[in-house]
Amino acid sequence: MAETKNKQGADDEMEHISPFEIKNKLVDLAEGKKRMTRTMLDAGRGNPNWIAATPREAFFVLGQFAVSESRRVWNEYDLAGMPSREGIQERFEAYVKEHSEVPGIQLLKDIVDYGINELDFDPEKWLYELVDGIIGDNYPNPDRMLVRTEKAVQSFLLQELYGNDTSVGSFDLFAVEGATAAMCYIFDTLFRNYLIPNGSKIAVMVPIFPPYIEIPELPNFDFDVVDIRASALDKEGHHTWQYPDEELEKLTDPTIKAVFIVNPSNPPSVALTKESRQKIIDIVKNNNPDLMIISDDVYGTFIEGFRSLMVDLPYNTIGVYSFSKYYGVTGWRLGTIAVNQSNVFNKLLEELPSEQKEILHKRYSSLTPHPEKLTFMDRLVADSRTVAMNHTAGLSTPQQVQMALFSIFSLLDKENRYKKQTMEICHRRMNLLYEGLGLPKKHLPNDADYYTEFDLEIWSNHHFGHELTDYMQAHYKPIDILYRLAERSSIVLLNGEGFLAPSWSIRVSLANLEDEAYLKIGQELHHILQEIAEEWEEQKETKHNK
Repeated sequence: MAETKNKQGADDEMEHISPFEIKNKLVDLAEGKKRMTRTMLDAGRGNPNWIAATPREAFFVLGQFAVSESRRVWNEYDLAGMPSREGIQERFEAYVKEHSEVPGIQLLKDIVDYGINELDFDPEKWLYELVDGIIGDNYPNPDRMLVRTEKAVQSFLLQELYGNDTSVGSFDLFAVEGATAAMCYIFDTLFRNYLIPNGSKIAVMVPIFPPYIEIPELPNFDFDVVDIRASALDKEGHHTWQYPDEELEKLTDPTIKAVFIVNPSNPPSVALTKESRQKIIDIVKNNNPDLMIISDDVYGTFIEGFRSLMVDLPYNTIGVYSFSKYYGVTGWRLGTIAVNQSNVFNKLLEELPSEQKEILHKRYSSLTPHPEKLTFMDRLVADSRTVAMNHTAGLSTPQQVQMALFSIFSLLDKENRYKKQTMEICHRRMNLLYEGLGLPKKHLPNDADYYTEFDLEIWSNHHFGHELTDYMQAHYKPIDILYRLAERSSIVLLNGEGFLAPSWSIRVSLANLEDEAYLKIGQELHHILQEIAEEWEEQKETKHNK
């Protein structure tokens, strides 16, 4: 075969860095000068190539109304005043009538009406929160989340992630800069409050987004990490990306203080089955009642009838949700942390040894005369600004307003038109990928199809048999396939091993390229494996002739 095996960069050192760092090198190859005549197909990033346009139109028309409100108070060339609440409802109604043809104005009115009629908001307070929030002329107040915005987002989460199950009780939200910020804040507060002190045993349900693997390995944490592997296979030997009982039973160990999960998973993009959720419930109730669960549910909105662990185990679970993927707003950095008002985190804080309580008393003493009464959520907000700058905590108010508009947009969509559109996009692209691979698409229950984790080893066994797979594994590394794809075809994919997926698996994002790209990606992968098979046949023939 013309190409050299074990191409540049595919050395031992590369195998141990983050897949997102490897991706940068693959992009360099894919964008090489000799390949500038081809379009690069980067299926390594998770941001979708669609956006929710209609709620954005409502956002921008709200901005125009808000500026007119500011100029009404004080209008001097480029300078305007701060909007006033008094009489704002009447002025808004007049503005809607005057601008009835402007895109987004009707949705904006429907959103305002929904807040008044369905969420029981005071009209002037609700409108003023939206107007003052989008202007962004005040610090967030409350710092955790704007009052009515929080209720709007709570209603959205209840519908989309919690199955409208009100038995979960009340939960507080903290608006943050996307799920990545949520992860950083949660790790930091759990650590600083001795809930997972240095050296603690924690569990991570893998495969998983690499930072969940990399953060616990940082020297200042040095956690003892237990992997809970989604190693279940079906009768044909294919991955179901579910967790066998024997893996989940690792959580019965009471020395495991916390477990981190992305549900649906990243990269397989498959949600926990009802049976797995019940198994975790039983383990918590019978074996590990103080287990802290951190569940990142960002892909839950791509599965009809998704149910978060926040519903099944509200006392034990911190819920994280990002608006980034569903609405196409990765650049906006919109996310929430949800904690039930009755939770194990507060209980564990109360049970800390007196020595640790004294240290924490000093840490939070600038906030209140009684730091010991601060809830876990209070501490999370304060820690996000290193405590001393707690008075400036909170997500920017225009970002929070955007979250409120997205939330009520979905609450108004009674036919789930937008949800069906986004789900159909992902399913369609998955089918095209498998068409290109020359494989039947297997139906996986609870499959979001936002990403897929494709196992080259299983595919090789299926198409060519175990002998070819043995040859491939003896002469190549998984990263060699990725380099060849990037260099020859300008296709960028990520290695699954960096997600603690099987070593010969590859992650494909089904969200960020045009439909036809996925057919090509499948065909190019198939072509590379065919080349390796031909090389293997040539070597067998050479040995036979000798």
